[in-house]
Amino acid sequence: MFNRGMMNRLRQVADAVRAAGEMSVADLAELTGASEMTVRRDLETLAEQGVLERYRGGARSLLLRGEETPFALRADEGLDLKRRIAAEVAGLVADGEAVVVDGGTTCREVARALRGRRLTVMPLSLHTANALVGGAGLTLLLPGGEARPGELGLVGPLAEASLAALRFDTAVIGCCGLTVADGLTAYDLAEAAVKRAAMRSARRVIAVAEGTKLTRTALAHVGPTTALDVVVTDGTAPAPELTALEAAGTTVRLVDP
Repeated sequence: MFNRGMMNRLRQVADAVRAAGEMSVADLAELTGASEMTVRRDLETLAEQGVLERYRGGARSLLLRGEETPFALRADEGLDLKRRIAAEVAGLVADGEAVVVDGGTTCREVARALRGRRLTVMPLSLHTANALVGGAGLTLLLPGGEARPGELGLVGPLAEASLAALRFDTAVIGCCGLTVADGLTAYDLAEAAVKRAAMRSARRVIAVAEGTKLTRTALAHVGPTTALDVVVTDGTAPAPELTALEAAGTTVRLVDP
């Protein structure tokens, strides 16, 4: 839908408006180096995503500083790194396993890496499910639940009940923040409840997170780092966090940033 240059500019505009609260078209054009006409088109696109509200000559943010950026703006961000993380996770999963795969952009790449494998997989978002459809030898289980707008993560009592009824070998869980002090955290309360249910249903929990997320704490607590068997991240993660994770008994697997 969007090329790489446009995605980078949309993210830059969204971040700038969120940080400032509101900004004018002229200021955004100066910031991005784009024309005011291009900026106006970008603001229309971001308004359709629910990121901001347009007004004559500018826009104001609809996202609080602690809210997640919409899926469409994160989907291609750091894609090569997400694919390296996904390949590392795929190497930890043996054929024949039953695996539950979380929602989010990194877990979607994990699903793509597992698609051709002989596995039973339950995806926790429609984006993740779509990445698995048609995999030869793969058994796809779909939970119930309500799909969150944009993210399309499956949440609510039906999703939690589906997880409670099953037992998986491995749960692959994404996160919005991960620190030893605050544990694994998410922006959305309902999503956090589904992550907890997935972790309870699995014998092994693998958390996936770009290194920058090991400096963040989001609103909803999912679980302590002691509940994680493996964390797959990259070398940009803070060394003290990695050391503390390993000291707590969590295996850390690093990929190149």
